[in-house]
Amino acid sequence: MNHRKTFQIISAVCLLLLGGSKIGAQITSAQIDKLVEESMSKMNVAGAAVAVVKDGKVIHSKGYGVKSIKTKEKVDASTCFAIASNSKAFTTTALAILVEEGKLNWTDKVIDHIPEFRMYDPYVTANFNIQDLLTHRSGLGLGIGDLMFFPDGSDFRIDHLLGVFQHFKPVSAFRTKYDYDNLLYVVAGEVVKRASGMSWEQFVQEKIMSPLQMDKSFPALPEVNNQSGISYPHNTIDGKLMALPHFKEMINGAAGGIYANVEDLSKWILCHLNKGKYGPGLDKQLFSEESQREMWKIHTVLEPNRNPRYKTHFAGYGLGWGLSDVLGNMVVTHTGGLPGMLSKTLLVPDLNLGFVILTNTEPGGGALFSAISQTILDSYLGLSDYGWVDIYNRRLNEGQNVGDSVVTEVWNKVKMNAGQKINLTNYTGTYRDAWFGDVEVFNKNDKLYIKCVRSPKLNGQLQYYNANTFAVKWEYQDMNADAFVMFDLDENGMGKSIKMKGISPYIDFSFDFHDLDLKRVDVGE
Repeated sequence: MNHRKTFQIISAVCLLLLGGSKIGAQITSAQIDKLVEESMSKMNVAGAAVAVVKDGKVIHSKGYGVKSIKTKEKVDASTCFAIASNSKAFTTTALAILVEEGKLNWTDKVIDHIPEFRMYDPYVTANFNIQDLLTHRSGLGLGIGDLMFFPDGSDFRIDHLLGVFQHFKPVSAFRTKYDYDNLLYVVAGEVVKRASGMSWEQFVQEKIMSPLQMDKSFPALPEVNNQSGISYPHNTIDGKLMALPHFKEMINGAAGGIYANVEDLSKWILCHLNKGKYGPGLDKQLFSEESQREMWKIHTVLEPNRNPRYKTHFAGYGLGWGLSDVLGNMVVTHTGGLPGMLSKTLLVPDLNLGFVILTNTEPGGGALFSAISQTILDSYLGLSDYGWVDIYNRRLNEGQNVGDSVVTEVWNKVKMNAGQKINLTNYTGTYRDAWFGDVEVFNKNDKLYIKCVRSPKLNGQLQYYNANTFAVKWEYQDMNADAFVMFDLDENGMGKSIKMKGISPYIDFSFDFHDLDLKRVDVGE
């Protein structure tokens, strides 16, 4: 699901020219080993796994580093990682199977399957179809509502989610603009359940993973039958790796719940490269070529990256896949991200090529999968090594330095203002948002605290920053999600509403504090 949950075909760093680069040779397995090991060292990544398939065969499948810095167990090709938003393609494949079974059509209205589903406008509700759930063109903003699931541990359920969209404010006209979302994929998972009579997890297991013999992969963390076979997430704090707990899935895994390994994902991407066929003689069919064309057709248009190195002419989003072209070859790709778990899948059907990269560390894992995927792709395009490892490592460090400097400056100002006399009573009370629920501001030992009632990990001390703005360092520190809390006061100086936003300029978009509109409510209301 993010930085994660949005795909990028070619990074902005690719705005460099090809120049006089000489033609390169296809990368070898030994060179991939060296590439991964160098990237892990420079980007401080605990563990990773890489698989490459070409012309119907797995030519590389290997794990690197450790599953956990605590256990020191080695990653291998069968080690499972959370693949996060790479799960979205499994959801669209599940729906394709249901289309072929005659249980739904791509253009069915969502309310035909889920009558209680509501969007922000009656027209949009009446016309919102199944493909609209999958193509990030709802009119709502980037990652809106993700705060219900980030961090994990909240109590939101499907009945709340199906009606929550009516409380969101659109940022663009329906079906006119791409803004990545996760919540509508969760709704798509509910469509799978209602059309098939099976949970999304059961359907993916029985209809996709079992036929493809993805025997060591799982549709959700609770389904994992061998905890020693999975990798653990990590974050980097002040240059040091820190092990994190697993992210707990909410409602269903349609937006990002799968745990899989490169050994099994090789079978998955081979099936797609073979247009839905699988098995030793490709004598079995998971989905039809017609379904694949629908999934790999641009439904939402994006601005392509005009990098002369790749001569890209188009870009867009299909059904669970990002689509573009490089040097005349179609590229099908997606990334994924959960706290401490980052991944990338990339297929080049014209070259009968595909690869997947899984990592268990952030933020370095994103730089790592970008550098490795770009280097492997370049080798098959006949381009020389471009030094992607150093380029992405530099971008990683520059981004961290900028983000760290902003955050440090904020907390330094908080320290300077620590002696300010604040009338805590002016701010205490319960504040309510239509979709997120209640947030309590209260006095504890002459200090101001905030607690999000439905998301209990979001609690912490409010420390004075400036004017009527406070900074909160949440109890939750698995990701950098600390926030500004800005009060609007009435004529008597009493808090009447709250707005919030992340402190770091690089806060993950799923922490959409800015979408909250918290209004003070009377006690007992």
